[in-house]
Amino acid sequence: MNHKNGFNPLSRTTAHRRAMSRNMVTSLFRFERITTTKSKALEVRKAAEKLITRAKVDSVHNRREVAKFIKDGKILNKLFTEIGPRMKDRNGGYTRVLKLGFRQGDAADVVILELVDYKLDTDAAEKKADAKAKKVEKKTEVAENKADSTEKAAPKAKKPAAKKTAAAKKAKADTDADAGKKE
Repeated sequence: MNHKNGFNPLSRTTAHRRAMSRNMVTSLFRFERITTTKSKALEVRKAAEKLITRAKVDSVHNRREVAKFIKDGKILNKLFTEIGPRMKDRNGGYTRVLKLGFRQGDAADVVILELVDYKLDTDAAEKKADAKAKKVEKKTEVAENKADSTEKAAPKAKKPAAKKTAAAKKAKADTDADAGKKE
């Protein structure tokens, strides 16, 4: 029986469980949305909510307490400057768990763990499509410029040869003139 068990050990050693929890919480704050199994999500959620509650008040003490758990400085800063202030008016319940179904290989219950105010970026997909279209346009322009430059390069290649012959003629004339002076 599971009477009064405070957490799910997830069939892992303490060190492994702590490291995994830290990594998953850091990823959650970095991407604001992660996909994992249900049991892991429920454990990560406990730690994440406590850290967000601390991040609502930006003080040296709170930063140091959170820094014990989150080792990445950029994510720590993001937590206190972006995520914490966004959750200022909310009294808990900073994350949500959305069920996806069962994983193919082991039939584990897969869920999405995300911050409550996460906005799915539909504009990002449009921006990516626009960026791809621009890349294709640039490639065609580069190809056209190469074709134009090869056409223009052919006459230019003849000019240096002509210059060399003119320079060679002048050098020959100078040597002939020098040879005539010596005699």
